[in-house]
Amino acid sequence: MAMAVAEARLRQDKVKKFEDFVDRRLKPDLVNAIAQRDNLFQQQKTFLDLKKNIENLEKNGVTSMRSMVNLGSEVYMQAEVPDTRHIFVDIGLGFHVEFTWQEALQFISVREARQIDEYTHLIASIKAQIKMVCEGIRELLQLAAE
Repeated sequence: MAMAVAEARLRQDKVKKFEDFVDRRLKPDLVNAIAQRDNLFQQQKTFLDLKKNIENLEKNGVTSMRSMVNLGSEVYMQAEVPDTRHIFVDIGLGFHVEFTWQEALQFISVREARQIDEYTHLIASIKAQIKMVCEGIRELLQLAAE
């Protein structure tokens, strides 16, 4: 009898550890990965806007332009761009790279596909880990019921 009680307690401890792992590690990781993927969707919207602007510049043959630039806190200043054929693109971590229009369009298309795929794979992996741990918990509990 004491052996059965000890085994039951050991199973309950294992179940508790698995549940804590899911609640304290996997679920927050999943929420974080989903938030980062959503942030990428927002960045992609910015890149899509840039892509449309580049296509409009090409279509209309614009090689110079004047524009209002937001300096921050909704303070604007007029700016003149003498040569629009080269643009600087924020590639992340505060770095900007000078691209031609075609290089920028190529960079945008490669970046879009790769980053979303990475986070989609990570999210699927975390969900699979959660499912596997939950299945392990279910099996432990079935053994306890028998």
